[in-house]
Amino acid sequence: MTRIEPTVSPGQVDHRDSAMAPRVASASDAPSDARPLGGIWPAVLTMFDAAGAIDEHGTARHVEYLLRHGARGLVAAGTSGEFIALDNDERLRVIRVIIDATAGRVPVYAGTGHYATRHTITMTEQAERAGAAGVIVILPYFQKPPKPAVLDHFRAVRAATSLPLMLYNNPANSACVELTSRDVAALAEEGVIQSVKSTFESCVPVHDLLHRCGDRLRVFYGSFQSPMEAILGGAHGWISGFLNFLTADCAALFDAASRGDVAEAHRIWHRLLPFKQLVTHQSLGPVNDLAIWRAGLDLLGEHGGHSRLPFEPLTRDQRQALETLMRRQGVLA
Repeated sequence: MTRIEPTVSPGQVDHRDSAMAPRVASASDAPSDARPLGGIWPAVLTMFDAAGAIDEHGTARHVEYLLRHGARGLVAAGTSGEFIALDNDERLRVIRVIIDATAGRVPVYAGTGHYATRHTITMTEQAERAGAAGVIVILPYFQKPPKPAVLDHFRAVRAATSLPLMLYNNPANSACVELTSRDVAALAEEGVIQSVKSTFESCVPVHDLLHRCGDRLRVFYGSFQSPMEAILGGAHGWISGFLNFLTADCAALFDAASRGDVAEAHRIWHRLLPFKQLVTHQSLGPVNDLAIWRAGLDLLGEHGGHSRLPFEPLTRDQRQALETLMRRQGVLA
């Protein structure tokens, strides 16, 4: 494996005796990718059986559904892949299953982030050996380290891998300090990150990063709240668990907005909007988003699988209400 060795800048303390010491990467360290990243990238659902065991066949089948309907990249073991419910060996197993099922047709970015920098580096090294095209690294979660430590966390990961690194800026789910557009742009300028998943309701960070970073950073919108506006504003890609369900419609939305066809983008988004509101308005009652996408896939004749507890499936009444909505919106004959 290629490792980027730490360097010492003038006035910087030499920490090379410590394996965990971060260093600032230079722009020349940035890994190259012949294919610019963009389009829709589903955060792939990890399929479990009813007992909570990993369903490798079901996961591979779902990968085929996503690729058949327009996915241009995949995130393995991300938030919607329930990485938080997986132990380290299981997470790597899921990453390998998705890489193998994809068979090089689109890039697979592996979710390798942990709270601890050491664990993040170990998982990143394993993902690199497994053949991941890049890694997506969540903010160090739950313990709320101060911002300088968060930035050094990403610098340390950069120093340990030759893979492209996508920052997963999701402070709401990670309970971590938010990295501002200035912080993200600084990491891009240093060559620490090559892309970002900006997971905010607002698409303002997308506009800011496109303005600040130009071609130095591939900017992905990372929510299902305002994708149309973000893509119309120039986002290179869209990553979300939402993309697991009505994938072809989501791909059509991205394509329409990317070419500036506002009327067509509006038409498609208003077809999708009620499904987003099932989560944001809790129209089915208290339910998690993954249960909706799984039930929706089942109703489409695909494989939705199960989540691990405490995520529970839809009730019979909720499933019936979802089916009614799918028929009303014309996504189910």
